[in-house]
Amino acid sequence: MRLQKVLATAGLGSRRKCEELIADGRVTVDGVVVRELGVRVDPRGATIHVDGMRLQLDTSLVTIALNKPAGVVSTMHDPQGRPSLAQFVADRPERLFHVGRLDAETEGLLLLTNDGELANRLAHPTHGVPKTYLATVEGNLRPGVGARLRQGVELEDGPVVVDSFKVVDSTPGATLVEVVIHEGRNRVVRRMLEEVGHPVTRLLRTQVGPIRLGDLRPGRTRVLGRDELGRLMTEVGL
Repeated sequence: MRLQKVLATAGLGSRRKCEELIADGRVTVDGVVVRELGVRVDPRGATIHVDGMRLQLDTSLVTIALNKPAGVVSTMHDPQGRPSLAQFVADRPERLFHVGRLDAETEGLLLLTNDGELANRLAHPTHGVPKTYLATVEGNLRPGVGARLRQGVELEDGPVVVDSFKVVDSTPGATLVEVVIHEGRNRVVRRMLEEVGHPVTRLLRTQVGPIRLGDLRPGRTRVLGRDELGRLMTEVGL
């Protein structure tokens, strides 16, 4: 298939617009800049980037954002009969699996996909994909807590360091903080905040890499768009 047709089919605009992208040197195929019009590529095997962003050309692959409610376990089917993720994607024909986990009481953004390569890269610690949380903690923040978290705190399974930490709001007896961390250990945000004397009363994940929860309501899903998916793939080197 001609490259400009592949780009147009992927939704990058008209055939003419896609020809301009190629002529301007903004398209690479398998790592090589292509400026010549009419080059033929196999969309099933070629790796194509536009302006450095990967195009997902396999229409059978899908990645979905879910706003996981509290009380739902991060598994597709729970042998104990607890609410699980399957109920939120029961109408999807794909065999989806979740990327990472949120503990049952943590709410917010969870990605589900049938793209095994993307899921593996997102989960692998070498890529260090940052995750953003809003945590409501007990008490008003003690002096030096932010600095201590940035320097690192010791947990029973090793040290943990936040990428960033800031206070969002404070009321008598409670503080809302934003935590950015690339760790994926079990309940790590809850454990590190408890370690510095501020147990979590509510935890919401708002972002994974470039993907934001936005105004997605609890229990609702949405399919990632082309640009979102491209940024996510770029985040993990695809």
